[in-house]
Amino acid sequence: MKHVIGLLATLAGLAAATGCDGRAATPAETTGRPAAAPGVVEVPPDSPMLAQLKRDIVKLVDLPTDEVVAPGKIEANPNRVSKVVLPVSGRITSVLVKTGDAVEEDQPLLTIASPDADSAMSAYLSAQATVTQAEAALGKAQADLDRASDLFEHNAVAKKDVLNAESALTQAKAAVQQAHASREQTVRRLSVLGLTASESRQQVVVRSPLAGKVLELTVVPGEYRNDTSASVMTIADLATVWVTSQVPESYIRFVQIRERVEISLVAYPGEVFEGRVSRIADVVDPQTRTVKVQAEMDNRAGRFRPEMYG
Repeated sequence: MKHVIGLLATLAGLAAATGCDGRAATPAETTGRPAAAPGVVEVPPDSPMLAQLKRDIVKLVDLPTDEVVAPGKIEANPNRVSKVVLPVSGRITSVLVKTGDAVEEDQPLLTIASPDADSAMSAYLSAQATVTQAEAALGKAQADLDRASDLFEHNAVAKKDVLNAESALTQAKAAVQQAHASREQTVRRLSVLGLTASESRQQVVVRSPLAGKVLELTVVPGEYRNDTSASVMTIADLATVWVTSQVPESYIRFVQIRERVEISLVAYPGEVFEGRVSRIADVVDPQTRTVKVQAEMDNRAGRFRPEMYG
C-alpha cells in the first residue's frame, strides 16, 4: 500500500504545537497583523519553530510492513508420497526401475517369486472347479424339475416329487452363488499379488501406486524378503513441493493460510520464487519455541528437489 507522508505529519505536528484546540493562534490575535487565509498556516519570521520545520516535495513511498523471514528447506508433498511395500514374502527376481526414474501409475516396479503366489493360484483353480461343478448341478436340477413338472401334468408322479425338485433347484442356485463369491475372493487375492487368472506364471508383480519419481530404492534382485511391512521403494509426485520453515512463535500471528510467500534458494542465487502457505502447525515446538509452517510451490518444471535449502 502507498501512503502520502511527510507534509501531513509536519502539519499535524505544527498544529499540535500551536494550540491545544488544533487551531493556530492568528497573527491578528497576537501581533495585530492581518489573519492568514483559511487553510493556511503562517509562522512568524522570528518564531523558533522555523528551526524545526523542513520543506520537502510530497511523494508516495512504501510504508514498512510486517515481514517474517525464516530459513527453510524443500520437502516432497507428503500427500503425494508412497512407500512401496511387498504384498507377500519371497525372492526378488527382478527390479525394473532405478533411483531417479520417472514412473507412471500402475507401472511394474519389481517381481517376486513367492510361495504365496502358488497358493493363490491353486485357490483360484479350486474355486473355478467348484463353480463349474455347481453350475452343472444347477443345470441338472433345472432339468429334473422340468421333467417332474411334465410327469405331474400327466398324473405320472405325485405333487411331492415336484416340490422336491423345486427344493433341489433352489439349493443348486444358492450353491452357484456361493461358488461365484468364493471365486471372486480368489481373483481379488490374485489382483493384490499382481496376477491374473489367465496367467500361468507364478511371479508376483508390484506396481506403482502413483505417477512420480523413484526417490529411494532399497532392494536388489536375488534378495529374499519376508518383512511385508518394510518399505522397499519410495515414489513421490514432485509436481508440487513444500517449503518447510520454523517460524518463531512471536511472529506466527503474521502468517495466514493461503498467504503468498517469496522464497529464495541457495541453489538459485538472485532468483525469487512464489508459493502459498498451505499448512500451519497446531503446536509450538517446546524446545525451539517455533511453529512449523509449510508453503506449497509449483514444480512442474522440475527445478526444485527435496532437501534444497533457502
